[in-house]
Amino acid sequence: MNKPHMSNKAKPHTQRNDQTTGEEDGSDSEILPPSKSARKREMTALQKLGETLMALPADQLAQVPLSKRLREAFELAKNLKQREAKRRQLQFIGKLMRAENHGEISAAMTRMDDDNRLFRQRFQQLEKIRDELIDNESALEALLDGHPELDRQHLRQLIRQARKQASSKDQAPEKASAKRRKLFEYLRETLVLA
Repeated sequence: MNKPHMSNKAKPHTQRNDQTTGEEDGSDSEILPPSKSARKREMTALQKLGETLMALPADQLAQVPLSKRLREAFELAKNLKQREAKRRQLQFIGKLMRAENHGEISAAMTRMDDDNRLFRQRFQQLEKIRDELIDNESALEALLDGHPELDRQHLRQLIRQARKQASSKDQAPEKASAKRRKLFEYLRETLVLA
């Protein structure tokens, strides 16, 4: 009942991979297909990219270069309610993604990310300027020195209303934020930031 001892040197059915350059025997070196694990990782990555694309709003998805069949698959996936049906549709999208131009899709996604990042940065800059204008009396003159295109009188009026609303204790928070929002909107529409 003793099992025969197998040495560590025994290798059952391994694929021979000679490290020759192909010059010695006159043939080109053999290129092995990707492993099953590599194919699975690629499919999972494509499925994740499909999920990311599906989460995009319709106007942004329209900017991504996709085939008609893939766009239809996305529309169907968005309309599905059952979890299992949606999962299967995402797998199908991953399969369709193999035939797409991944470079163009990635470039479009990068452009959208850059646009979103710039939008957030500008939004934060405008919020900071608005808050400075409300909190600091001298901030208005500094802003007008750098941006003469702004309407001085209208801007002062908006700042005064926002300060008055902020100092009033009996006002509802929505009304206080409405004046701040009005000041922000004016800055967003007229202020040119570098």
